[in-house]
Amino acid sequence: MTGRLNSAQPYVLGLFRIVVGLLFACHGASSLFGVLGGADGNGATVDAGTWPNWYAAVIELVGGSLVLLGLGTRAAAFISSGSMAYAYFKVHQPNGLWPMENSGEGAAMFCWAFLLLVFTGSGAFGLDRLFAKRSAASEDPARQQSPVAA
Repeated sequence: MTGRLNSAQPYVLGLFRIVVGLLFACHGASSLFGVLGGADGNGATVDAGTWPNWYAAVIELVGGSLVLLGLGTRAAAFISSGSMAYAYFKVHQPNGLWPMENSGEGAAMFCWAFLLLVFTGSGAFGLDRLFAKRSAASEDPARQQSPVAA
């Protein structure tokens, strides 16, 4: 049983990355463009250039999209995790110690989910893996054929 679970690990990790990235990107899109309920649930957007809300929304949209695609996953996840740590400690934690008290469950979960992806990478289905395979194939001299003189 453990062997089957271990063999499925990259695929489940890839699905985890896709779901987390999609949810994070949707959060950013709602704040920037007013879709999916908007920043306030009524279709509002954050004002461009305002600190920290607009910058957080850009990180959410771009970072979430990169994580969703599995492109630059570790770097995008690192920045996204940091932005959620900032959101938790600056926005939520002053309102109460525990996430259930301060409505910071989402920020805490995203922070830890992205931190996990920093250490695990993209898993299956990511563009990171596709590019790594292509790069390894082009650099492997055994796979390159030398011209044969006739």
